[in-house]
Amino acid sequence: MTKESPMNVDHEARLLAKVPDGLFIGGRWRPATDGTRFDVHDPATGKGVKEVADATVADGTAALDAACDAFPVWAAAPARVRAEILRRAFDLVQERAEELALLMTIEMGKPLAEARGEVAYGGEFLRWFSEEAVRVQGRYGPNPAGTGRMVVTHHPVGPCFLITPWNFPLAMVTRKVAPALAAGCTVVIKPAALTPLTTLAMVQILHEAGVPDGVVNVVTTTRTGVVSEAIIRDPRLRKLSFTGSTPVGQKLLAQAATGVLRTSMELGGNAPFVVFDDADLDRAVDGAIAAKFRNIGQACTAANRIIVHRSIVDEFTHRVTERVGAFRTGRGTEHGVTIGPLIDERAVVRTGELVDDAVGRGATVRAGGGAVDGPGAFFAATVLSDVQPGSAILREEIFGPVLAIVPFDDEDEAVRIANDTEYGLVSYVYTENLARGQRMVERLETGMMGLNVGVVSDASAPFGGWKLSGLGREGGTEGIHEYLQTKYTLTPDPFV
Repeated sequence: MTKESPMNVDHEARLLAKVPDGLFIGGRWRPATDGTRFDVHDPATGKGVKEVADATVADGTAALDAACDAFPVWAAAPARVRAEILRRAFDLVQERAEELALLMTIEMGKPLAEARGEVAYGGEFLRWFSEEAVRVQGRYGPNPAGTGRMVVTHHPVGPCFLITPWNFPLAMVTRKVAPALAAGCTVVIKPAALTPLTTLAMVQILHEAGVPDGVVNVVTTTRTGVVSEAIIRDPRLRKLSFTGSTPVGQKLLAQAATGVLRTSMELGGNAPFVVFDDADLDRAVDGAIAAKFRNIGQACTAANRIIVHRSIVDEFTHRVTERVGAFRTGRGTEHGVTIGPLIDERAVVRTGELVDDAVGRGATVRAGGGAVDGPGAFFAATVLSDVQPGSAILREEIFGPVLAIVPFDDEDEAVRIANDTEYGLVSYVYTENLARGQRMVERLETGMMGLNVGVVSDASAPFGGWKLSGLGREGGTEGIHEYLQTKYTLTPDPFV
């Protein structure tokens, strides 16, 4: 790891100074009611980079007040008006792509090249839903009895509370805000306390793009539980969208039940990556590297269990180990860095515990295997082979740069291993056999699947899982309907 040049340090300081540090409520930036603030840290150094307002329960209520006040006017705004504002926001994101990417790298740690990719991906939700805003359609027709006409229309569900995670600071905001605004809803956003800066910059962009006062509000806080619960239990709130762990999602669902809220939950994952003996190994290795090490392994879509046919497992292991051995670990702003830091020291400790448990049960370390000396929350890119059944790393989401390989002997065993989890977000399959590929589409219990591809996320596709991986879909034509409610109207037969 190299030392940052004074020029880079000065550039980062100027960028950070431009980012708002308050709460955005009713169209203006303001401090927390009690004046408290908290530090945002760079996980590559452990040092604080900026203080931001630490919202109270009263601030959360004020943000919901603003969203409720703004809702009637925004819901009645022409779809074209909403669409053009989202399109202007997309254009501003493109103009500021380098600034947004650097900001994400500073507060979250991902390599700058990956941060640039997230800006492109996150921006696409603004463009996609600017186009979907004008395509919300209903239907009209006679009822079967011929006694009247049925009219089905869709309406914005109301004020929404959007809780976003730390691992994709831009894309997780745009993936929720864009469809909500396109549908005519107003929002209160609560970003993760670990990475609030990108959200604050994104909200500033939305404001500049012309979003009216009160339509978008943001509360940054370390008092997450009490602030969120007060908003969720407020009878004026009509929609909750959350991305994060399954245990937290279950708790939020229980709170949302009181108000019978519409909910979208994008929760944990335990993705299987199945490589059959007829797979194109070059493509399979490329896919495994992408599916596992994207975002330093800190993604719900990350390949958690690499399930490889026994006849090719040695060759596959050799190839991925060779690739991983060439990775460079360091601060994401450094040239050529492949693996940045994990989000904090707790993540390093937890990843180490999973690796130690697997090794203790018989797994072999082929590359990496432990934390990297600081400063910073670094863990070496790791390859484990011969991971044994019962290992915690096969049951729990790793959320770190650890590739765990499990052999299998036949298709039924591969399916059994792949489905042996309470999660069902995404799966990956590599095979050149078309019929087998079709069978795997039918047999694997996941809401998404990559067939001979290692990255599936796309703004135009419905993102979401089965089982304990969540409810609802984000992206695609389905995404805007998460923020709409349906009304059926019967009118008399006009010809009687």
